[in-house]
Amino acid sequence: MTLKVMCARALTEVVNAVVRDFIAGGEQQVSITYGTVGALQAKLDAGEQADVVILSAPLIERLEQSGSLKAASSRTIGSTGIGVAVREGAATPDIATLETFKATLMTARSIAFSDPAVGGSAGVYLAGLFERMGVADTIRQKGLPQQSGGEVARRVAEGVAEIGMTQVSEMLAVKGISVVGSLPAPLGKDTVYRAAITARSTSAAAAAFVAKLHSPECHALLTAAGFDPPRVIDYSGKI
Repeated sequence: MTLKVMCARALTEVVNAVVRDFIAGGEQQVSITYGTVGALQAKLDAGEQADVVILSAPLIERLEQSGSLKAASSRTIGSTGIGVAVREGAATPDIATLETFKATLMTARSIAFSDPAVGGSAGVYLAGLFERMGVADTIRQKGLPQQSGGEVARRVAEGVAEIGMTQVSEMLAVKGISVVGSLPAPLGKDTVYRAAITARSTSAAAAAFVAKLHSPECHALLTAAGFDPPRVIDYSGKI
């Protein structure tokens, strides 16, 4: 029986690695659907089925409240923030404070960012942030909205965009760029991702797969991919 997984696109590199290890030497097959949180939410709302869902914490909580998930099956996988990147070798912009970050946006020649219309967490957040900062008109003039975080990073690597903004985890997978850092306080927003088993799942492998995502081995993958893994407490006094 194939284990069906729906996973937020930001976790693609990590989950692909977990799947390779999970199926190595075994008979278990895994089918993964990647997409933005918004797109996956639409699939679930339309009745599409999965055994395991790996989504942003607010959506997991909504699914828990609606009875769509098995009780107590959700586990926090990790979190990642929105960052700023430039082409490798380019001058590093000052994004240390709200004021210097705003100045960087105002003087940049072009800015690539995740398109909020796609429904990804970073794009939706950035659209609201630009409005709150009072730079929305400037962004509309020189902004380059992209369909994915990977595309944001590639526009920067190609020199099409002077700076790029999306989740750090999606940018680190692309060569030819340098991640300057995360958005300065108080602008930063981390997206927390959780995995859970759906209420309708009959897969015997679902629990083992979620446990694999919550393992120390996965924590190492998360760190390398730009995520902060959750703290694991073994109740022996060690963290």
